[in-house]
Amino acid sequence: MSSRPMQTYRGSCHCGAVQFEIDTDFPELTQCDCSICRKKNALMVKVHESHFRLLAGEASLTEYQFHTRTARHFFCKVCGIYTFHRKRVTPDNFGINVHCLDGFDPTGIPVRQAIGASMP
Repeated sequence: MSSRPMQTYRGSCHCGAVQFEIDTDFPELTQCDCSICRKKNALMVKVHESHFRLLAGEASLTEYQFHTRTARHFFCKVCGIYTFHRKRVTPDNFGINVHCLDGFDPTGIPVRQAIGASMP
């Protein structure tokens, strides 16, 4: 159980073309060891699709898929920043790059190491 209350957080890519909001209480953060997550070095929070709102920039998003082509990784095609992805194992959830959240400090939130490299 998270010690933080459920709150709304705004986020964006570097150039501001892609903007979104999430509602979360940050029960944990995730780092994954799959090939793309290692290279983008993102720290993520999982949110249900009902707690995610794309506010601006749908036309500025580009999508990348690999391996099973189930997970959908979204990047700003203007500045290249990874903002979020639609998860492979739980496709009704998004993995949000917490480094894109305005003024967010991840200090004190447990980080779970996801084992993505060995997924079939």
